[in-house]
Amino acid sequence: MKIAILGAECSGKTTLAQQLAAELTHQGFSACFVSEALREWCDTNQRTPKASEQTDIAKIQIQRIQDAPAFDYLIADTTALITAIYSEIIFNDTSLYPLALESQRGFDLTFVMGLDLPWVADGIQRDGFAIQSEFDAKLRHVLHSQGIGFSVIYGTGDERFNNAMTAISTISKGQHLPQEKTTRQVPWQWVCDKCSDAQCEHRTFTALLEAKP
Repeated sequence: MKIAILGAECSGKTTLAQQLAAELTHQGFSACFVSEALREWCDTNQRTPKASEQTDIAKIQIQRIQDAPAFDYLIADTTALITAIYSEIIFNDTSLYPLALESQRGFDLTFVMGLDLPWVADGIQRDGFAIQSEFDAKLRHVLHSQGIGFSVIYGTGDERFNNAMTAISTISKGQHLPQEKTTRQVPWQWVCDKCSDAQCEHRTFTALLEAKP
């Protein structure tokens, strides 16, 4: 099972991805954590990338996921779709979407991190609270408009981790265990126990985007 952990900056992607990989390993499965290429690029170069460098970063992220060994679970700390959305927001460049969306459709589950964690500054990679909110709305809009199912994971501390594990357990039902691997044909969508309407968040954030001048 391939699981993508997506979200705006400072939304807990890396922490959750590492927790999930560790817990699934503890449960006896083989789990692979795929790190974020953008963060490592920024740490190495001590700056954020230019518009001309975005494509290479997206391709590196895709290649890391493709090159990952065969495991029961692959947990990707972001995908190329993150780079594509930042390219549009910051550089008004939409050219990365075809490549990023093709890669995104290869995942069995897509988790989007809710914006319920406190903002924490983190050096050169943090663009600010305003960009965080804009990115979150754009991410949900892109996924919804492209028919890519996703779950919004809320909660702080153990609650967020437990909500994600519940979603994984619900969709697994044994079908992705080593003895019985299958491929899902329909985009998956999770309905959280705090929401009675599976489409409410999609409609809310699509409306926010459409209302922007």
